[in-house]
Amino acid sequence: MAYSTSSPAGQAVQEIINQLPSLVAVAIVDVNSGMALASHSNNPNLNPETAAAYNTEVVKQKQKAMAALKLTGEVIDDILISLTNQLHLINLTPDGKKFIYLVVNTRDTNLAIARDVLRQCSELLK
Repeated sequence: MAYSTSSPAGQAVQEIINQLPSLVAVAIVDVNSGMALASHSNNPNLNPETAAAYNTEVVKQKQKAMAALKLTGEVIDDILISLTNQLHLINLTPDGKKFIYLVVNTRDTNLAIARDVLRQCSELLK
């Protein structure tokens, strides 16, 4: 998906690419529709739009679980999925309406730095 840096989602994707140039893929996703608002992949085998749709279900199921557990006053900051060689990080915006989906190689990226970049960039999506 091409992205326009004139949109907040496109600006966020560009900022993430600038700060984490070795990323595998990134997408800004609307939680309600599961659609990627902007995305980029450095790996032709990883389609961030497809991943966006599936990860929307992960977010929605976690939100349902939190409601069932009556975790009132709690919000999801991020969801981490650790694979053998990759980290998949889902960072929700404070209002919970969008999330940033990031894939990085474990050997190339420090998790704390990636989380900090995503927190900063989620501010662009307000």
